[in-house]
Amino acid sequence: MSMDRLLEKIAEKQNPTVAGLDPKLSYIPDYIREESYRKYGKTLEGAADALIAFNKGLIDGLCDVVPAVKPQAAYYEMYGWQGVKALAETIAYAKSKGMYVITDGKRNDIGATMQAYAAAHLGGTDVDGETIEAFGADALTVNGYLGTDGIEPLLTVCAGKDKGIFVLVKTSNPSSGEFQDQMLHAMYEPLYRAMGNMCQHWGKELPGKYGYSGVGAVVGATYPKQLKELRKALPDTIFLVPGYGAQGGAAADVALGFDENGLGAIVNSSRGIMCAWQKEGCAPEDFAAAACREAVRMRDEIMGCVGKIALPR
Repeated sequence: MSMDRLLEKIAEKQNPTVAGLDPKLSYIPDYIREESYRKYGKTLEGAADALIAFNKGLIDGLCDVVPAVKPQAAYYEMYGWQGVKALAETIAYAKSKGMYVITDGKRNDIGATMQAYAAAHLGGTDVDGETIEAFGADALTVNGYLGTDGIEPLLTVCAGKDKGIFVLVKTSNPSSGEFQDQMLHAMYEPLYRAMGNMCQHWGKELPGKYGYSGVGAVVGATYPKQLKELRKALPDTIFLVPGYGAQGGAAADVALGFDENGLGAIVNSSRGIMCAWQKEGCAPEDFAAAACREAVRMRDEIMGCVGKIALPR
């Protein structure tokens, strides 16, 4: 099962973190951008070429330390089909280096449309009898607020293709409480808790050998009280935890999302890792090594609170 593979990679590297690959051109060293512009001009092709060159450098620098990457689809879609091609190339390159890939797409629809999203990002696309992977990520972030109609097509693909999903439950953004904290009076619990319960329910169709299902939940580090509450309430659900670092979440906060074996969560950092070379003030050519240094620092800080990671026997 997909999440089993993720947990095994986390345990192997003793590192429960994921590097977000959400590149902006301003994050990319000048020499990379200039080389791409020499080839393609200041065009969408030039921008996309710079993205993939930057991402490949980051992946090369991180793959021995970090178990997973999480490209956010919007940062590629903004460059048109050229950027979407760079997303596909980024996914393929990360997988070739043995990394687990979570596409952050937050897809949300029902019926045939959700089947199409599932095929695109996790399954295969039928071309007159030939099945071809369009993107081929290992997992996808999804919005569950259309209910089971929007999740079932994904579960079918996940079961058949060994993939996973992370459902938005309690997100890290400041205004998340406007809806997610609203109380459901018939159940006397907030909306985010009801969504977490549904993750547990949906996950029964994708059981894992380490106690965590193929249906994960997005739970932000910026709400540590809720993170602790949900860890206790959702014992079979692995958490994707955004909000560490630049958004204000600390290691002690994210540690509340882990179980007694040091499992149950994977913590994201995007800008902190991608822009480490700018923060350090090191040579632009050292951007990948700077990203690795930041990833090691992040790992050590979190593991100092979590302790050793051990897969249950």
